[in-house]
Amino acid sequence: MPNLKLLKNNLFLNFIFILTIFSLDRISKLYVVEQFKKNFDNILYESKFLNIHLIWNEGIAFGLFSFDEKSFYNALTIVIILVSLFILYICCINKGLKRYALLSIFAGSLGNIFDRLYYKAVPDFIDFHVGEFHWFIFNLADVFITLGVIIMIMTEFFSNNKQNINEKY
Repeated sequence: MPNLKLLKNNLFLNFIFILTIFSLDRISKLYVVEQFKKNFDNILYESKFLNIHLIWNEGIAFGLFSFDEKSFYNALTIVIILVSLFILYICCINKGLKRYALLSIFAGSLGNIFDRLYYKAVPDFIDFHVGEFHWFIFNLADVFITLGVIIMIMTEFFSNNKQNINEKY
């Protein structure tokens, strides 16, 4: 019976983790979209290194694969949903930091999938820049996806290094 209780606690914590990331993403997007509607200006904030500049992304991360073709958009959305479900499955078979990195990726993708289905595009608004060089415009879901990927790479790197050290001795 203790295993069942642990499983329920893990499911609850995982759900709260996903819900928190999804909620932060939704709240930030709703705020920016509402400000845009009030001001009718897609530039909401400008500074030396950061702009809040609303764009509607119909592609994937950082605007890649943005086309006007509806059938391509729908196919891309289906692929994103399938990949996200696969990531959720991988979450279930991993534990520790890897699981939370994958849950972060899943929760971020869930936020962007919601927008793709509801708005038919993803609102991106965080624009970091140095002088005239602008990075891709992104949103909080993209931040969590990127952080999850970075943590996954680091955990793989460190676990492989630890394994290589153990094999040498």
